[in-house]
Amino acid sequence: AYHQSKEEIIQNLNKAKDRGIKNILALRGDLPVDGSWKPFDSALGYSGDLVRLIREEFSDYFGICVAGYPRGHPDCTNYEDDLRHLKGKIDAGAEFIITQLFFSAEVFLDFVRDCRKIGIICPILPGVFPIQGYNSLRQLVKLSKLNIPDEILSAIEPIKDNDEAIRNYGVHQCVTMCKALLDSGEVPGLHIYTLNREVACTEILTQLGLWADGGAVQRTLPWKQTANHQRRACEDVRPIFWASRPNSYVHRTQDWAEFPNGRWGNSSSPAFRDASHYLFYLQTNLKSKDWLQMLTPELRSEQDVFDIFVSYITGRANRLGHKVKRLPWNDEDLAPETDMLSDHLAKINGNGLLTINSQPSINGKSSTDSIVGWGKPGGYVYQKAYLEFFISSKRIEKLKSVLAEHPWVNYHIVNQSGTETFTNTGHMPIAVTWGVFPGCEIIQPTVVDPVSFDIWKDEAFELWIERWGHYYDAGSESRKVIQTIHDTYYLVNLVDNDYVKGNVLFDLLLKVVE
Repeated sequence: AYHQSKEEIIQNLNKAKDRGIKNILALRGDLPVDGSWKPFDSALGYSGDLVRLIREEFSDYFGICVAGYPRGHPDCTNYEDDLRHLKGKIDAGAEFIITQLFFSAEVFLDFVRDCRKIGIICPILPGVFPIQGYNSLRQLVKLSKLNIPDEILSAIEPIKDNDEAIRNYGVHQCVTMCKALLDSGEVPGLHIYTLNREVACTEILTQLGLWADGGAVQRTLPWKQTANHQRRACEDVRPIFWASRPNSYVHRTQDWAEFPNGRWGNSSSPAFRDASHYLFYLQTNLKSKDWLQMLTPELRSEQDVFDIFVSYITGRANRLGHKVKRLPWNDEDLAPETDMLSDHLAKINGNGLLTINSQPSINGKSSTDSIVGWGKPGGYVYQKAYLEFFISSKRIEKLKSVLAEHPWVNYHIVNQSGTETFTNTGHMPIAVTWGVFPGCEIIQPTVVDPVSFDIWKDEAFELWIERWGHYYDAGSESRKVIQTIHDTYYLVNLVDNDYVKGNVLFDLLLKVVE
């Protein structure tokens, strides 16, 4: 609530609703370190005010969580007053509580008992913090104004310069505390403050028996579904183009009155949101310096771009020694099935065919397969080989010549402006993924749709500039390299319809780059 007007908060909550977010953690927010503070909006000075606003404006659409403080909020006059304020937040419409971190199970259990005494009956989740470093612990405690128990200080002081020893101690302390919490019967779950460091958290969950080692969650569909979005609950078909940018697809289709179910219809009827509405999704959470480390601060030629694509596909470091964990077209980690193609992908990327989407051919794999499986157990899944890539205009004629020798391969080729398009698919969508399951019709959740591809190509080309080129100075050689690719390359998708014989696409493309 801090430093936002009522209008801004409502606007941001509407954005959250549009993007399928259902649960909100309502906080006042951290105050200025100099101690000066005045509410930006007199009606929204505290998190309880925010809870009331959410309920007034959105009724019961959002699930609302609020913070609880087992030792009392540091800014509150006393512990009893803080409990009364917490009760006020629940009465205003909050549905559950996550606590500030603590270091003793008894501290949390006392807090729960005190909450129950004054009529707070909602679930209360303990906020658990694994100690992973001496300096990070001191900084966090300073910010949260917490006291560290003497026994913990005595234990970590002799090992404060040994990060591994502190991490091992932190795991042991956290596991011991969590076991006591879980055994109490008062805890519906755990909220672990990871601070983006997953190793200790994974170890804690493993020792607690809450981590299924190697057990991948069965996917309902082969693409990432939208969480908590009731309007899209029946959606089971999407174009493959946004496979690695699901948030963008959800945003660009959010105005649709209904979503494809059972089959992909005429996509020229429901309008995709245009560029002015989806530029938000061209942005990224990565910092500029992280992008530049991966994409390199200087590009000397197009070959440098080719090499970055190869580094991403293979997991090898770039020429400056940095791992390329993302490319502008991929918000998600590489799919496990990409490993089935990685050698072929690396070869064609190194030769200037810059792939941004792919899938191998699959002929009747079990629906529970750990790599390509999806849907109900007891079924079988199928895929046609698919490739999507950028290619230099100098190679277009050679590509068309080679494609003419493979009539069972569907293709769609388009330049940045859309003034040149070559295709042999017509306007009908092609199913490239399907599954056969007991007791139901065949499911076709992924298609290659020519109309949608023309929409997607604008986004795909724009990402060259918005997520790569703009990191370089205007007029620099690096900027010119990216601009040249944006202006002169074509975007291509290929579908090998013979999923039984296997994937002919790489052999075809090697002829193009000979």
